Amino acid sequence: MPDRGGGPAGPRIRVGRPSRRARTLLMTLGVLTALGMAFTMFAGFWTDWLWYRSAHYSSVFTTTLSTKIGLFFVFGLLMAAAVGFNVWLAHRLRPPLSAMSMEQQSLDRYRMGIAPYKRWLLLGITALVGLIAGASAAGQWRTWLMWVNGVPFHKTDPQFHLDVAFYAFDLPWYRFLLGFGFAAAILSLIAAALTHYLYGGLRVTSPGARATAAATGHLSVLIGVFVALKAVAYWLDRYGLAVKSSDFKATGNWTGLRYVDANAYLPAKTILFCIAVICALLFFATLWRRTWQLPVIGFGLMVLSAILIGGLYPAIVQKFQVQPNEQAKEAPYVAKNIEATREAYGIDNTKVSEYAGTSDAKDKSTLRDDVDKTASIRILDPNIVSPTFQQLQQIRNYYTFPNNLDVDRYSKDGKVQDTVVGLRELNLAGIPKKNWINDHFRYTHGFGVVAAKGTESDGNGQPVFTESNLPSTGQLPAHEQRIYYGEKTTTYSIVGGPQKEIDYSDNDGEKTTSYEGKSGVSLSSPLNRAAYAVAFGEPQILYSGAIGEGSRILYNRTPKERVEAVAPWLTIDGDAYPAVVDHRIQWIVDAYTTTNGYPYASRTTLGDTTADSLTYNNNQRAVVAQQNQVNYIRNSVKATVDAYTGEVKLYQWDTEDPVLKTWMKAFPGTVKPKSDISSDLMAHLRYPQDLFKVQRELLTRYHVQDAQTFLTGSEVWQVPDDPTNKSGNAVPPYYLTMKMPDQKSQAFSLTTTFTPNGRDNLSAFMAVDSEAGTPDYGQIRILKLPTSTTVGGPKQVQSQFNSNSQQNIAEFVKLIRGGDSEIEYGNLLTIPLDGGLLYVEPVYVRGGQLKYPLLRKVLVTYGGATAFEDTLGQALDKVFGTTGSAPPPTDDGTANPPASSSPTVQQALQDAQKALDDSQAALKKSPVDWQAYGKAQKALQDALQRAQEAQAQADKTGGGKAGTSGSNGQAGGSNSKTGGTNGKTGDG
Repeated sequence: MPDRGGGPAGPRIRVGRPSRRARTLLMTLGVLTALGMAFTMFAGFWTDWLWYRSAHYSSVFTTTLSTKIGLFFVFGLLMAAAVGFNVWLAHRLRPPLSAMSMEQQSLDRYRMGIAPYKRWLLLGITALVGLIAGASAAGQWRTWLMWVNGVPFHKTDPQFHLDVAFYAFDLPWYRFLLGFGFAAAILSLIAAALTHYLYGGLRVTSPGARATAAATGHLSVLIGVFVALKAVAYWLDRYGLAVKSSDFKATGNWTGLRYVDANAYLPAKTILFCIAVICALLFFATLWRRTWQLPVIGFGLMVLSAILIGGLYPAIVQKFQVQPNEQAKEAPYVAKNIEATREAYGIDNTKVSEYAGTSDAKDKSTLRDDVDKTASIRILDPNIVSPTFQQLQQIRNYYTFPNNLDVDRYSKDGKVQDTVVGLRELNLAGIPKKNWINDHFRYTHGFGVVAAKGTESDGNGQPVFTESNLPSTGQLPAHEQRIYYGEKTTTYSIVGGPQKEIDYSDNDGEKTTSYEGKSGVSLSSPLNRAAYAVAFGEPQILYSGAIGEGSRILYNRTPKERVEAVAPWLTIDGDAYPAVVDHRIQWIVDAYTTTNGYPYASRTTLGDTTADSLTYNNNQRAVVAQQNQVNYIRNSVKATVDAYTGEVKLYQWDTEDPVLKTWMKAFPGTVKPKSDISSDLMAHLRYPQDLFKVQRELLTRYHVQDAQTFLTGSEVWQVPDDPTNKSGNAVPPYYLTMKMPDQKSQAFSLTTTFTPNGRDNLSAFMAVDSEAGTPDYGQIRILKLPTSTTVGGPKQVQSQFNSNSQQNIAEFVKLIRGGDSEIEYGNLLTIPLDGGLLYVEPVYVRGGQLKYPLLRKVLVTYGGATAFEDTLGQALDKVFGTTGSAPPPTDDGTANPPASSSPTVQQALQDAQKALDDSQAALKKSPVDWQAYGKAQKALQDALQRAQEAQAQADKTGGGKAGTSGSNGQAGGSNSKTGGTNGKTGDG
């Protein structure tokens, strides 16, 4: 129809006024948006609750949540009430309008503008400050729980003689309360001053009185509250000196009181406390005197005193009393710091003994058998052979091994063997076709443990597997092999529903399975599916037909994630390791309780202290993310995570730790008693690497217990850089079964070395007993070398290896690198032996057709003698000038066999001996005749094969039974492939 409005006014009206349909649509969109935001928040809360309930740690969720909510509302309401009350009071004390000045009349339009909304404005301001304060307070849930549940340490600080619990649990909470009080006083003062100004109680430019009597009294009281809180702060600062960190040129990072603190700062804080109390009383007195004169004078006196007494006076004491005779003045306080630091880090019972560093044995051949009694030398480096495991045992592209394998112990025929272990975990990058169903439904888990002897390798330089293939078979106990939870499993999977999972593949094709565990969260409920679709940003979870009855979603699947989630009050070690325990694959996770409130104990930063050359290459192995400073640490909890069910168990390990007892009070029932640890699990527990690295860093200085020597810094050590690579980072500690000089038998140990600060020769060797469940577990031993002699450190030994021309090392390296191969040096192991130090280093070659490292040589040095041989046994024999108790090993890991009555066997053995002699002759040539060496080795293998076949035939016809039993030269034990006994360290 034509427009009857007679002009453009009609259309303008239609544009300016949205139709009812448009308004309804906008309102609907607004409501839907609000509902969407609300459901998103609900989804996060609901999925967290479901996860904790499925993990059987719902009490952790409820305790944490209720504490946060309680703190949020209590402190939020307190802040809102404080600010709101003072705004209301300032408005109530406003002067009558007739008394307004010209300045205030100009503000009349603002007053008139807010008058209709002043109630809502007051509520809005108080609500905002309440929300901010509440959110800040909720973040202090750990501080609150530690304060309300704190248990005593039964140790007192040397200055104030208060229990350490006061500094660890009480003082942080008091400081939070003080900070909250300061914030409330300042915000209330600002809000009250603005209100007084807006309603005429304060004047800025108008002549006459600047403030009404009511405004003066109100603001004076608020300032008096602030000054009173400052007095409390001065009093608490007195105790804070015991945990204060500062730079001290003699020791670097320092915690606790020094001479100037005890004799200048401490009395200054007491004087300033008294002055602040008097100043606060003067401000309160304005309620009766109605004048600012005395309070201002008092406040000025307090500020001047803070400058003179709190700043200038300590500087004078430091300059004229301490510096002229620093060692004498500081020594008593350094002694307190040494004692507290050693206690806080658990290094107070360290055994330090003098060690010659050089052997006085005239005949080194007598030491050959002592090597076998002293250490089970591990030549398989878990930080290098992962690609070898990957190549030989990956089986399928959708499996992978971690970059750094783990060292554990397993028994065989009553003998404990150091074993390198890795799990065949899921690798989604290697699945044939990537899509949502394959990624989350079909490929859901890894399969099988792969293990190899740490002290052996076969004739080709490959690991000697004790558990291998798919499914895994070997020497390990029967166990559930599926790995749904692992270090590489970082995505979610949906299992147990109508969609079958790929289990593994063999010659008969792919096998499928369906998850039968009770882990994960059920997706049978539409609400749960919707919540996870929102939480994970994956709408297919809501409507996918692959999800049905019995479907469960698994997430938070790495061991570290799971333990951190169920115990957020623990600090987790960077290296979780797997073990077959009670017929299950269990991830073992070491966890620590920490605090930075131990008086007088020096602080350290976990992320920096636990970094080494391995974390440089693989930063997931250390507590790199933990950059918080601590000055107390205990390995108080051992945790396990079932690789199939994901079940997390926390075991109390340190039964005396007061920090753990505090958290156990806060979260009752979450930590199991130590007595619940099974004997099978106990056999696989070990001393944790990150704790050891923290302790060794502290012991570079705190091995010295004499304060005067400590202050001179003459005996400061350092952890040497890893000589096997160019990262420039600290050498990692190594697990090794060995015997220290004061031990009667070998023990699984964690070892490291020290060098003098700024030098490369060796200062000390350190080992900690890692045999869990034994009386000596955790005992740190340090062998301190004399300063009068120079013993080569790791870097010097490595340099000697690389430049040694007599042993053809340089020629070998040049030959290998001349092609398309490269040298990889394994862990440089240090072993104390008869007053000297035995260094052993495996040498790997990677390249050519094989893109994974194989053990080709072993470097050994002792007492100035160096050997570079194909096997460990050969290298030891050469260094000590004897054949030891085992027959001389050959290149393929077998030994020269004993005589036999069979002529054919005898002839074959003669041929083998000739081939062995030819091999040695080729190696002694300069340069080495590698062609002749290879030909002799092939002849040797052929001769041994003929001897073995002939002996087998002779046995059948009644001939001798000498066989071809022999010892494996790579490990000093026998090679099972040739029928020898399984000796661990050379007893063939």
